[in-house]
Amino acid sequence: MNEKDGFEPFDCAPALRIAANERVAALQFAQLDARLVKIEEMMERLDRRLWLTVYGVVGVILAQAFQSILTATPGGGV
Repeated sequence: MNEKDGFEPFDCAPALRIAANERVAALQFAQLDARLVKIEEMMERLDRRLWLTVYGVVGVILAQAFQSILTATPGGGV
């Protein structure tokens, strides 16, 4: 009981509605954070794949260039 006026404190409907909205907003932000973490992980995997592809293409180009140099030099294409 509240000693000041002799009544027990109670929750009013607007306060309950605000508290519920705050809980919903907290859940939405938690879900959004989880989605962002998942997107960041997917972007990191894509980045690794992209660099692997770039290195593979550069390797093929260098191998072809090296092969053409070997065939162009005298005695190299035996």
